[in-house]
Amino acid sequence: MGTFSRWFRIWAVLKIIGVPLYLLVIRPWGQRWGATDEEIDRAMPGDDVVSTPNYESTKAVTVDGPPEAIWPWLVQLGKGRGGLYSIDWLDRLFGFLDAPSAQEILPQFQELHAGDVVPMSPVDWPVRFVDPGRALVLGDAIGEGGWSWAFGLYPTADGRTRLVSRNRARTPGGTAWWFAMLAIDAAALVMTRQMLLNLRERAERLPRP
Repeated sequence: MGTFSRWFRIWAVLKIIGVPLYLLVIRPWGQRWGATDEEIDRAMPGDDVVSTPNYESTKAVTVDGPPEAIWPWLVQLGKGRGGLYSIDWLDRLFGFLDAPSAQEILPQFQELHAGDVVPMSPVDWPVRFVDPGRALVLGDAIGEGGWSWAFGLYPTADGRTRLVSRNRARTPGGTAWWFAMLAIDAAALVMTRQMLLNLRERAERLPRP
C-alpha cells in the first residue's frame, strides 16, 4: 500500500504541474513552432478559406535551398503518392499511409491543380489553390466551419527558403471539441514538425530536379 500511495502522489503532482505546463507553455510554443512573429502575422494564401477561424497554428523551418528544391517534394504529398514525410510507422499504424514516404521525386505526381484531391486517409483533402514554387492550399469551408492547411515557400536574401505550414479551422464549441483540439495540437507538434524537418532533409540532401 505504501508503494502504491507513493506512486499515486507522484502521479497527482505530475498531473497538477503537467496540465498547466502544457496549456500555458508547451501548447502555445507548439502552435507556432519555428515561426517568427512576422510569419505569424503575415497573410498567407488560403487564409480566406476559413475567414473566421477559432483555431490557427503556424509552423516553419528554414531550408538551405531555393523554393524549387522543395516544391517537387511538397506537390507529391499524399497517401499513394509521396507520403506525408512525418513519422512513417505512426502514419502507417493509423492508416494514413500504405507505404513509406518517398525518398525520391516522383515524376508522375508533379502536377497538381485546384479541384484535385490529395488522399490522406481517412479524409481526403481538396486542393484549393496551387501556385507552383510558392504555395499549396488544401481544405475547404463546410457551412460555417471548415479547415485549411496551407504551405508557403518564402525565399530569403541569403538564398535559403522559409517553409511555412499554417492550419486554420472553424470548429464547433463545447468541451468535447476543446479536448479534441488539445489532442490535435499535441499530435501536430510531433507530426507536422517532423514533416517539415523531413521535407528540409530531402530538399537539402538530394539533387535538385
